[in-house]
Amino acid sequence: MSLDKTILSRGGHARSAGHLRFVLGDQLTREVSSLAGLDRVHDIVLMVEVEAEGRYVPHHKQKIAFLLSAMRHFAEALRSEGVRVDYVRLDEAGNTHSFSTELARAVARHAPASVIVTEPGEWRVREMMSDWAENLPVPVEIREDDRFICSHAEFARLGLARKTGRMEYFYREMRRSTGILMHEGAPEGGRWNFDPENRRALPRGKSIPTRRRFAPDDITRDVIALVAARFGDHFGDLEDFGWAVTRQDALRALDHFITVGLPDFGDYQDAMKGGEDFLFHSLISPYLNCGLLTAREVCARAEACCRAGTAPINAVEGFVRQILGWREFVRGIYWEEMPAYAASNHLQATRDLPAMYWSGETPMRCMAECIGATRRHAYAHHIQRLMVTGNFALLAGVAPAQIEAWYLAVYADAFEWVELPNVHGMAMHADGGRLGSKPYAASGAYIDRMSDYCKGCDFDPKIKLGPAACPFNYLYWNFLIENERVLSANPRLAMPYRTIGRMSVSQRSQIVESAKTFLSGLA
Repeated sequence: MSLDKTILSRGGHARSAGHLRFVLGDQLTREVSSLAGLDRVHDIVLMVEVEAEGRYVPHHKQKIAFLLSAMRHFAEALRSEGVRVDYVRLDEAGNTHSFSTELARAVARHAPASVIVTEPGEWRVREMMSDWAENLPVPVEIREDDRFICSHAEFARLGLARKTGRMEYFYREMRRSTGILMHEGAPEGGRWNFDPENRRALPRGKSIPTRRRFAPDDITRDVIALVAARFGDHFGDLEDFGWAVTRQDALRALDHFITVGLPDFGDYQDAMKGGEDFLFHSLISPYLNCGLLTAREVCARAEACCRAGTAPINAVEGFVRQILGWREFVRGIYWEEMPAYAASNHLQATRDLPAMYWSGETPMRCMAECIGATRRHAYAHHIQRLMVTGNFALLAGVAPAQIEAWYLAVYADAFEWVELPNVHGMAMHADGGRLGSKPYAASGAYIDRMSDYCKGCDFDPKIKLGPAACPFNYLYWNFLIENERVLSANPRLAMPYRTIGRMSVSQRSQIVESAKTFLSGLA
């Protein structure tokens, strides 16, 4: 299905009223395409809080509070411009809690000439939109989301040119087309990728900056009380809420990261430390994904630091790659491959998601630390997600749909276009290699090398088998043994499969039995 700008209409006569511009909760920017050409005199902006959007997965309470507060602040910012805003609150009498029926009610209230909306970030909502033209008495215009640097058409063109098979090649094309971190046609610093410099563990005594958080104002406090009352049974804490909910505060958060985080981000972006939930990470992904910041301005700020010499090239390039490369790449994959993409299960994983993902109660300190951070902040950084909670789900054979629903629910920055490819393809290898060339499977040695989690843990990463062994150790080898038929031909797994080939039948049996015993205990 083409996602380019389309006009959907049942016909009918043009009306004298203005347009009804429907803005969704992840489109909170004046630059969104649905607001282009806005006529303050005649047009009306519609925004609605829909309970179903908070419950299709049990979203973290902070995630719901963040988005509702950001929506309310955005509506106030529009009103301060003189824009007419029709805003339907969650607890408003008559709210039907459905995008489709609330839009129909608004059309009946205002009799607009047409409805204008920007395409959504999730396939299920795009399918919802496809019915609006048939069910509404006015034309519906669905505009492409041009906040992204790579359009759908450009991603398709690059695909035909064989530039979307791997992120690295796509990323280089994005650098060339935008000129970001380029110098006279060549990559800044003489290399496209400085990832080998970005894998350092945190040195003992390294100073960690205190990160800027934002105290809730009256609007946010009202939202927090509403969320506590309506979604009190959902995962997560509300007490430590400190997210920016306005464009101005999101810019302050970006400034803070650029100053105190970016210079050390490159070296330590893969590091983990107990009790330190943020380290040098940007904490801006929720703002990027809901519209309070744009990808172009964030990349420009980071690039300016490189030019000024206030942050090293490995830090700036590593940060820019996450946005200009990875973020744009997974979005392109999502819209190119859906809806079949979500149904694939290359490794035939079927285990139920362990209860510890919701409770955080486990003697595995690494899992407890990462799930605890997630509970406190609706946030964990990318290595905690990929190499701890994601790695465990992969090794344990958790059903992809179940772990994907968890990630979508618990993180403030999670919308399906970005969450699904990252979890389905990168963490779970459920797409058979479309996103990544090998599974991101690792034993306890990786976690021990990149963190201090193993100190004080009930399990020892240096022990391979038995009750004192780190479960990641035997789960890693069991994963490779269980999936040998599917994975052994992968050249990037040649070394571990040679090791398995040298194992005795008894060794393999011990690994399989240890994994079986541990996994059966999770239930």
